[in-house]
Amino acid sequence: MGSQTFSLSGPLRGRLRVPGDKSISHRALMFASLAVGESTIEGLLEGEDVLATAAAMRQLGAEIVRGDDSVWRVHGAGLGSLLEPHQALDMGNSGTSTRLLMGLLASHGFLATFVGDASLSGRPMNRVIEPLSLMGASFEASSGGTLPLLLRGALPAVPIRYRLPVASAQVKSAVLLAGLNTPGITTVIEPVATRDHTERMLAGFGATLEIGEENGERVIAIHGEADLRPQHVVVPGDPSSAAFFIVAALIVPGSDLVIENVGMNATRSGIIEALRQMGGNIEALDPREVGGEPVADLHVRHSPLTGTQIDPALAPSMIDEFPVLFVAAALADGKTVTTGLEELRVKESDRLATMAAALTLAGARVEEKEDGLAIHGTGGEPLPGTPDGASVETKLDHRIAMSMAVAGLVSSGGVTVDDTSPIATSFPTFMDLLAKARA
Repeated sequence: MGSQTFSLSGPLRGRLRVPGDKSISHRALMFASLAVGESTIEGLLEGEDVLATAAAMRQLGAEIVRGDDSVWRVHGAGLGSLLEPHQALDMGNSGTSTRLLMGLLASHGFLATFVGDASLSGRPMNRVIEPLSLMGASFEASSGGTLPLLLRGALPAVPIRYRLPVASAQVKSAVLLAGLNTPGITTVIEPVATRDHTERMLAGFGATLEIGEENGERVIAIHGEADLRPQHVVVPGDPSSAAFFIVAALIVPGSDLVIENVGMNATRSGIIEALRQMGGNIEALDPREVGGEPVADLHVRHSPLTGTQIDPALAPSMIDEFPVLFVAAALADGKTVTTGLEELRVKESDRLATMAAALTLAGARVEEKEDGLAIHGTGGEPLPGTPDGASVETKLDHRIAMSMAVAGLVSSGGVTVDDTSPIATSFPTFMDLLAKARA
């Protein structure tokens, strides 16, 4: 793929459907692999990250086959009956696969080695190693608590009551998954609510969970030695993928776009709230529930946006959407300020620094702060675009690449992105859908 230039676009029109939700796709494959019998999964995201989860579950004894009808069929190995993997589990670039599987295997009595690509091998795993060690698992990680990593599971593991020191759905999920095969009740306390796909889907597969509140904090208890039953799972469209098209339709004049079947889970849809606060015209049509998850079709029309102060409380429900929100802010009228985003510095890239540099190169006015960006918008005027011969550095981060592609659609000189190949890991059909909407 290599570098590519994205330039001023006519209106985006019509209807499109974004790929399945990545978070839900990972979990569907894992939980189906733990249920005895055949589960079916429709709408699975077939990106490299999710395929890494499928490959790992096969190594652990599940039978996983993709039908010609794009429906995936999974014959589970059964919780507690997983097989010791004969070779290292290769997680590719997927932090979600790694942290969730570390949790799942922490309460199985065997050894497993986790490896990943260069980017994943730089990401810290200590936040899951800590609670899982309390449950009796032991770890030998590379320096800094990174991959490659050897896990020795505990059988039986010890149930714990764990308060999350930092809001993280992956850490919460890792502990709950370890609790599935642990006798007794494992409890997680969340000071700030994070995405709840794990709880919704585990309940759908028949696990016993209790969710309550104590002192304003969310408390999730899971009963161990669960018996999961096979399910038919329909994966909603990924709100993180929809976000690129929502922002594009809002900022490209004359646009009128419907994005079908988008997951509207409140723990994920912060980007829609933030864009509506800025004046974005986003209408949810036919809101409905599919497999325990709320979905709707989103009707998005070009709107003049106004800069605003983004409430830090929205951050957990839109953490992956800030790069594209920064693009919307660059076209808004006035100044947009974001704070409380330290987490963005330890994603696939340092997303604050990388987006500040990328938008500045494309001609936007951006101030980088320790925990967020302040962006002075153009008031709807096109961005100048990247200078001749210069290209935006994406740092191999798929969300930076797609966000800057969207910025190119509203730039008079075009925006050149240094490498579009990372887009395939999370959103293989992005280019095709963009071409379709522009036609």
